[in-house]
Amino acid sequence: MLKERLMEDLKTSMREKNEIRKNTVQMVRAAILQIEKDKAIEVQDEKIIEIIAKEVKSKKDALEDFKKAEREDLIEQTNQEISILQEYLPKQLSYEELKEKISNIISQVGATSIKDMGTVMKEAKAQIGASADGKTINEVVKELLN
Repeated sequence: MLKERLMEDLKTSMREKNEIRKNTVQMVRAAILQIEKDKAIEVQDEKIIEIIAKEVKSKKDALEDFKKAEREDLIEQTNQEISILQEYLPKQLSYEELKEKISNIISQVGATSIKDMGTVMKEAKAQIGASADGKTINEVVKELLN
């Protein structure tokens, strides 16, 4: 289970004195714990992957701001954090693989124009999940529906 893997990675990073990995794993574990306490549930792997994907997205958004501010130290650290988080996510689909999957989804739902984008996006997010980020899925859907 992913939760146990995170705990083992935390212990290993502490032993190896790898601060960035330790802090990144602790951040994910804290997010998991917060959801478990708020909703009084035991979080499963699917939800953990969702949490990690959300963290990756926020890191990528922050990365843009760091680039604008020319903060090389933060850019490097954030890139390392993103690569650590991506180790826990499913293999990311290539642009071609994503295009192929979304084409199939478009024909499944019978979408014909950009007006059907909401339906296609909902189905794409359900089928593709964390194998691609929402922004990329959105771009591909727009491209294929136009």
